[in-house]
Amino acid sequence: MRTTIVALVLLALTACEAQPEGEPVARARIDGKQPTASPTPEPSPTATLASQVESACRSIIFEDTPLSHCLAVPSRHSIAMELGPDSAAPFRSLTDFARAQEVDSIAFAMNAGMFDDEGKPIGYFVENSQRLQTLNTADGEGNFHMKPNGVFYGSGGEWVVRSTDSFLANVTDRPEFGTQSGPMLVIDGKIHPTITHDGPSRLVRNAVGVDDDGRAHFVISNAPISFGKLARFYKDELDVKNALFLDGNVSLMWNPSTDRLDTGAPIGPIVVVKKKASE
Repeated sequence: MRTTIVALVLLALTACEAQPEGEPVARARIDGKQPTASPTPEPSPTATLASQVESACRSIIFEDTPLSHCLAVPSRHSIAMELGPDSAAPFRSLTDFARAQEVDSIAFAMNAGMFDDEGKPIGYFVENSQRLQTLNTADGEGNFHMKPNGVFYGSGGEWVVRSTDSFLANVTDRPEFGTQSGPMLVIDGKIHPTITHDGPSRLVRNAVGVDDDGRAHFVISNAPISFGKLARFYKDELDVKNALFLDGNVSLMWNPSTDRLDTGAPIGPIVVVKKKASE
């Protein structure tokens, strides 16, 4: 009996840490029923006991669009950027990346920023404290240059999303990892000024934001989504004050605990969230 009680307590603590604080994020449930008010987020009806414990990701629906929301917590995870094997070309796919990893150490991974035809980043990129690409402040066309764009970076357990101008003005030490993309979805608690409420551009998209507790929220849509809806999810549901669009139409995720390994168009930079060893 005591063993059962201890297990239940540990499970409850894990579930609390794996979910964002506050109101339930899923205003519409996957089973289509109307949700009732609840002080804590409910797991997806499709979630199993194992997935609640082992997976950092959950499947939810926001305004009729299915999303995967993955949470990286500094006490439980580390974050790194990957491009390709040492002195080799970029991986270009999560399948090739996964083959080179120790699966048990991976919480999840996603594509992480825009790239050229060879898969190399077009903006600031730091891998293992080595800067492979400098900060890009140029004007141009496309999502990357939809200013303000921004940088997701960090060292140790301190992770940050900043606009490119803020990064340039305030960051002097090279971080352990970093990737530049654009546009910013949310800047200092406000949605990007040129993003409309629910515009006509609908693609599978992914993004990252960091909340006031220092947790990194990674989101990938499982169906086409507008910039506006994705930005509102971060601002209104996750209460994230700074969020950065990573990419669209090539957005892919690897979640080993649920055997999800997306395939699709060639990718470039990869963000990998690793599990910290248990003490």
